[in-house]
Amino acid sequence: MRKGQHRFVAGFLFIPVALYLIFVIWPYIQTFGYSLTDWKGQSQTFSFVGLDNYTALVQDDIFMGAIWHNILFLVFIPVITILLALFFAFMLNAGGRGRAGGVAGVAGSGFYKVVYFFPQVLSMAILAVLFGAVYRSDSGGMLNGLLVKLGLVDAGDPIEWLNEPDFVLWALILVVVWHGVGFYLVLFSAAMQSIPRDIYEAALIDGAGRAQSFFRITLPLLWDSVQTAWVYLGIAAMDMFILVSTMTSGEYGGGPDHASEVMSTVMMRNFLYYGKSGYACAMGVVMLLLTLIVSVVMLRATRRERVEF
Repeated sequence: MRKGQHRFVAGFLFIPVALYLIFVIWPYIQTFGYSLTDWKGQSQTFSFVGLDNYTALVQDDIFMGAIWHNILFLVFIPVITILLALFFAFMLNAGGRGRAGGVAGVAGSGFYKVVYFFPQVLSMAILAVLFGAVYRSDSGGMLNGLLVKLGLVDAGDPIEWLNEPDFVLWALILVVVWHGVGFYLVLFSAAMQSIPRDIYEAALIDGAGRAQSFFRITLPLLWDSVQTAWVYLGIAAMDMFILVSTMTSGEYGGGPDHASEVMSTVMMRNFLYYGKSGYACAMGVVMLLLTLIVSVVMLRATRRERVEF
């Protein structure tokens, strides 16, 4: 019977595993192989160059700068998004008081959840168009228009949010945070629904305030969800290709003067525009390794003993 069971399971796993190996693992292997060559992309002939592409990467100031920009995104996007999502989720689920004095969400919490989640239904391409209008460099832009109305900016000299090296990265971070807070708010809210109200009510009777309830009850019991959110946001921060390529200046974005460059835009520019496909494959391998390292480090750093109730 055990032999029959193993054959049955193997029969169901064979096709999915085969498809995964062909369409996921094999392209990774091919990419690594091409990264060791001088492949030009369209040419069928190429030569083996060993680790020359990886040596050139270390000496490429643009790519190294792009790595630092990704690190900046990696630090600020998860932290800001998770903090805001946790705060709103706590207020919508346990930030108010019920009619009998018990714990409840703030008034209208169901409506607020829908409103906060709305940005998540928009694709990144739509977000790029939407915030492109918000960040327009003339007084017709939504943000500049508001600042002009408030008298904080001269109408003849508006701020070029996406063309100023000091502002462009923070402008992109704001877009990602605005897009992601609603999704993780719903994620944390769903996790909070499993926390018994009796715990909050007991803490309330003992004189605990909202801050104490959050740090002593909510956060420890939501830690698994926070860990998952941190990994997904970290992976998103290591990408950023769509927003950077569509909202910033330059071939495949990265402007002004490479101030918003990320690894993916440098890779695509070398692959499609400069024809350095082997060099771009080396960048892809580095991106893969860095993403794996980030995921493992985040899982290790946020690992803690499970809190049960």
